[in-house]
Amino acid sequence: MGRGRVETIFPGVGVARRYERSWLRPDLTAGAVLVALLIPAGMAYAEAAGLPPVTGLYATIVPLLAYAVFGPSRVLVLGPDSSLAPMIAAAVLPLALGSSGRAVSLAGMLALLMGLILMAGRALRLGFVTRLLSKPIRVGYLNGIALVVIAAQLPKLLGISVRGGSVWDYLGQTIRGLADGEANGAAVVIGIGSLGAIVVPRLLRSTLPGVVLAVVGSATATAVLGLGGRLPVVGALPPGLPAPALSGLQLSDVMDLLGPAAGIALIAFADTSVLSRALASRHGYTADGNQEMGALGVANAASGLLGGFPVSGSASRTPVAVQAGARTQLVGVVAAALLVAFMALAPGLPAYLPSSTLAAVVIVAAASMVDVTTLVRLARMSRIETALLIAAFLGVAFIGVLQGIVVAIGLSLMAFVRQAWDPYRTELVSIEDVPGYHDLSRHPEGRRIPGLVIARFDAPLFFANGDVFDAHVRRLVAEAPGPVRWVVVAAEPITGVDTTAIDDLVELDDHLDRAGISLVFAEMKGPIKDRLVRFGVGSRFGPDHFFPTVNSAVKAYRRTYDI
Repeated sequence: MGRGRVETIFPGVGVARRYERSWLRPDLTAGAVLVALLIPAGMAYAEAAGLPPVTGLYATIVPLLAYAVFGPSRVLVLGPDSSLAPMIAAAVLPLALGSSGRAVSLAGMLALLMGLILMAGRALRLGFVTRLLSKPIRVGYLNGIALVVIAAQLPKLLGISVRGGSVWDYLGQTIRGLADGEANGAAVVIGIGSLGAIVVPRLLRSTLPGVVLAVVGSATATAVLGLGGRLPVVGALPPGLPAPALSGLQLSDVMDLLGPAAGIALIAFADTSVLSRALASRHGYTADGNQEMGALGVANAASGLLGGFPVSGSASRTPVAVQAGARTQLVGVVAAALLVAFMALAPGLPAYLPSSTLAAVVIVAAASMVDVTTLVRLARMSRIETALLIAAFLGVAFIGVLQGIVVAIGLSLMAFVRQAWDPYRTELVSIEDVPGYHDLSRHPEGRRIPGLVIARFDAPLFFANGDVFDAHVRRLVAEAPGPVRWVVVAAEPITGVDTTAIDDLVELDDHLDRAGISLVFAEMKGPIKDRLVRFGVGSRFGPDHFFPTVNSAVKAYRRTYDI
C-alpha cells in the first residue's frame, strides 16, 4: 500500500509524518484545557441519555483516539452531544426495562450499528444524504431537542424525583413536585448557582471556563459543607477503563435498534460534516465528506465496542480546543490520555459532584441550541419552510424525538415533491429593444409573435407533473389571441423526464397535431434527448423538432410562414 493510500485511509498518519515541532506546545496545552470540559460534559450527557455517568467518559476517550487516526479534520473534537442524548434515551430506555446494565449494552449496540451504517455509507459514497435535512428541519429539530432536554433536566436541577415520560410528563411532575414542596433546597441552591457560574462569564464575554467553575465550585462546596447526604450526587466512578459491554443482547434487540441507529447516524453526520467543513475552510485545509462519514463511523463503532454510546462532532468543545491553540489531532490523544489518568487516579472525586450541577451543564448546552432568529427570518421569507420548522419542532418535542425527525424529513420530501409538481411556469414574449424572450408575467408590455406560443416549465418532467405541463401548454394555446401554428417549449429548465411524463408528452403532441399545431423544443439538454430516443419516441420528435436556442426556433418559424 503506497504512502498516499495510507494517508487517505488514515489521515492522522499523514499529519504525524508532517508534524512540526512548533505545534507540540499548543497541542499539549489545548489538550489539557479541553479535558477540564470533557469530564463534566461527558458525564452530564450520559445522564441526559439515561446512562451511568462513567459511560460518558468512555464515549469520550475511545472516539477521540479513533478520530485522531481516521479523522480528516485536524481540530474537530468528537464526543457525547446534547442533541444526541434524548435520541439515545428514546431508543434505549424503552428496551432496557429499568436495567442500567442492559441500557449500557443497548447503547453500545446502538453506537456499533450506527458506526457500521456510516462506514457502509462511506463505502457507497453516500455523503449527500445529509441534504435530506434542510436548514428549517435542522433548526426545528434542535429547538425541539432543546425543549426535551431542558424539561428532562429541570427535576434534577431542583432535586425532584420524577418517573419520566414525555415533555408534558416531565413539566407536569416538576410543577406538582414544586407545589408539594418536594424540591431539595440544597440541590436548588447548587443548581441555580451552577447556572450562574456558567452563564455569567458568557454574558460578560469572559474567558473564564464557566463549566469548570461550576463543577469545581459545587464539588468543593459539597465536600467542605458535608452536603453529600443532603442532595443527589453523581457518585464515585467504578474502577477500570473502557471495556466491552455488549452482553445479554438478542437479535430482536439489534433489529429494534436498526431504525434509531440510521436516524441518529443521519443527524450525527449532518452536524459533524457541517462543523468539519467550517473548520477546514477557516484553517486552510480540505475535509472530504465521505472520509468524514467513515471516520465518524469508526469512532462510533469503537465507542460501542468499548462501553460507550453514539457520539458526534461537538460544536461546544471544538471551539474550546481551537481557542486554546489546537493544531492537530494530537489534542484529542492528549485529552484522552489525561481522561484515563483521571479515571485511574481520582475515581472518587465525582462522589462530591451534585447531580444538579450536571443538570445545569446540560440545560445551558440545550439552551444554546435554541434558534429563534432563524424562525423569525423564515417567517418573513417562506411560509412553507416556516411550517417545516414548526412541524419538526412540534414533532420532536411532543410526538417523540426519533418519530419527530422522521415526520420532519417526510414533510420536507413532500414539500420538495409539491414544488416539483407545481413549479413556476410561464409564457415567453419579446420586448422591444431587449434581446431574447422574457417572462410575460414580469413584462406585461411584451409582444407575442402571431401564431407562436413559447412555453417555459421550470422543473424536471416526471409522473407527478406531466399532466401539469400538458395543462399549461393547452391553456396558453387556448388563451392565445389568434390561431396557433407552433408551440416552442423553452426546455433548458427541464433536467429530467420519466416514462409517465413521456406518455403525457406524446398525448399532448397528438392533441396539438390534430389541431394543426407543431410542438418543438428549444435548448433541450442532450441527456434528455437521449432519454426520448431510449423511451422509443425518437422517431416522433426528429431533428427538425429541436433547436439550440429559442431565438433559432423563432427564426425557423418565421421562415416557415414567411413572417
